[in-house]
Amino acid sequence: MKHFFSRPISIIVALVVVLIGSLIASNVQTSGGKVNVSDVRFVGDGGNRLSGLLYTPSDMDPNKAHPAVLTMHGYINSREVQDPFNIEFARRGYVVLSMDMEGHGYSKQSPLDPTMRGSLAGLSYLRNLAFVDKEKIALEGHSMGGWSLLAAATAKPEWVHTLIQEGSSTETFGSGEVTAETPFNYAIVFSKYDEFAPLMWEVPKASQIVGTDKLKKVFGTTEAVVPGKLYGSFENKSARMLYIPNVIHPADHWSTAAVGNAVDFLQQAMPAPNPVDHSDQTWRMKEYGTLLALIGAFMLLFSVAGNLLRTSYFRKITQPLPEPHGVRPGAGWMLGALIATAIPALTFFKFQEWGSKWMPAGGFWSQSLTNGFVIWILFNAAITVILFGLWHRFMNQKLGASLRHYGVTNQAGSFGMDIGATGRALALAILSVGSVYVTTAAAGALFHIDFRIWVMGLKVMSVDQLFLMLKYALPFLAFFLANGLLLHGQFRLRESSTETKTAWKWFLSNAMINTVGIIILILIQYVTMFTTEEIFWKSQALLGIVAFQFVPVNIVMALVSTYFFRKTGTIYAGAFANTLLITWYIVAGQAIQFAGQPASNTTAIVIFALSALFVAAVLFRRSGKSVSKEKNASA
Repeated sequence: MKHFFSRPISIIVALVVVLIGSLIASNVQTSGGKVNVSDVRFVGDGGNRLSGLLYTPSDMDPNKAHPAVLTMHGYINSREVQDPFNIEFARRGYVVLSMDMEGHGYSKQSPLDPTMRGSLAGLSYLRNLAFVDKEKIALEGHSMGGWSLLAAATAKPEWVHTLIQEGSSTETFGSGEVTAETPFNYAIVFSKYDEFAPLMWEVPKASQIVGTDKLKKVFGTTEAVVPGKLYGSFENKSARMLYIPNVIHPADHWSTAAVGNAVDFLQQAMPAPNPVDHSDQTWRMKEYGTLLALIGAFMLLFSVAGNLLRTSYFRKITQPLPEPHGVRPGAGWMLGALIATAIPALTFFKFQEWGSKWMPAGGFWSQSLTNGFVIWILFNAAITVILFGLWHRFMNQKLGASLRHYGVTNQAGSFGMDIGATGRALALAILSVGSVYVTTAAAGALFHIDFRIWVMGLKVMSVDQLFLMLKYALPFLAFFLANGLLLHGQFRLRESSTETKTAWKWFLSNAMINTVGIIILILIQYVTMFTTEEIFWKSQALLGIVAFQFVPVNIVMALVSTYFFRKTGTIYAGAFANTLLITWYIVAGQAIQFAGQPASNTTAIVIFALSALFVAAVLFRRSGKSVSKEKNASA
């Protein structure tokens, strides 16, 4: 198997895996062909383009009116995250419009709709479809999507039959207000371990929302609200119900209980054309299908790279692995690795807070969370380079180590790679990651799916996101160069008896260095939550949730970096590939908040320029000492 990814058959196998996963996902999403899924675009109230996936019964009579549901995801997500709800609603015969909130996915941001986030335009679009029953339209939204739909429902209550909020609340950030007299059915699904109880309900624990005045006002009672009890009546659209599943906030999208609660209330409030018990759910098979397709996409990346490296053009950047000259295995290696994995975790919250403060979303870098990531990774890159430099200068250089041993220089001894080799490494990364992108685009066009599991997915980028990715790429490249130096220079382990054993040992050790610190951070946060019903870092609910994604991201990052280093002998091709892959993943999955912001962001531009200088210095500058040695050798 050690040469599998260098053979043409590996490309075919990878594409077959992608196809099988896509077919499984598509079959579930369309309920075995009983539901049609369409990618739609419509205009928002600010003239901005909005997007959604429209689910309709395949045997639908367009001359008859059908009950419909508008669904909306939460912050830093997109329409596909709502698939568990979309699939279960659609297979019961409802027409479903799953929207991208403004500034998310393929919906453009507008400064004219600060609280509704496009929901009123989506509601208007849905109710004006000729085959939708205007008297039977429900809204279902998660987190910020719940606030957005609440704002639309309270602005036009006569348009709404039922509102279901998942992991959300009433009367928050001007999102509108529901009372016992509001003329539509209302359900709130708020999980027992929801991290946002203090923000949304002003109580330290989610289980305490039952006694809040805010909830009592909605349910028309002076007593604590009883979960699962029906208040009001479905007949006059005054029904109220509270559900409390035993999950955390982001797990509302991975909980059969939370999905079942929404289906249960909807079918009682607005009977389904094809009623199915709320416990009968198929959506998880779709998630497993898109996960299989995602695995196939990663296989394709390595297969394309492996086969390209056999060609005469790319063979020129392959060279023998440099002799290992890092920290020797033992207590010293373990201590250093623990420090290396601890630093990103210890700085995770603070550095990202600085990033959001120093670089608010603007015209240059327009994603606030990504700006926080930039400061976090660049400061960690700086710490890595400084500590590495001190270790090399005062310890390892005395033992005969040089930049060549770290995979930084080529065989000629130049500082960095020559322009030709750099161009080939970049081209290899572009073609390898590009094959994944093309495959993702094909799956989206043919099956209306992306490659994902839960909230982590690879999506095709919009034009705006593509240009934004290119602007974010340089700081990410600076980080991946520093990370490659750490993994393959300082902490590279000695060879084992076989290439396969060595490859696995290197990958596992690199994955450990990249992820263990973040895993411990998550464990501290959530062991505390599950034992006390409150998170450990109480002010870091959002970033604590974001940390989940960096576990699989860092594992993939280690795998890509290790593979390309073993194939080329230097850190560059892996750094390029990770930059393209990870920056694409992050930018496509984040919200764009540029509307109403200044035309530029001075701090962002300065950091971009400094990143460019660092990258240029690493890739192209030659050291006079190395050049002198080359001349002497030639003489």
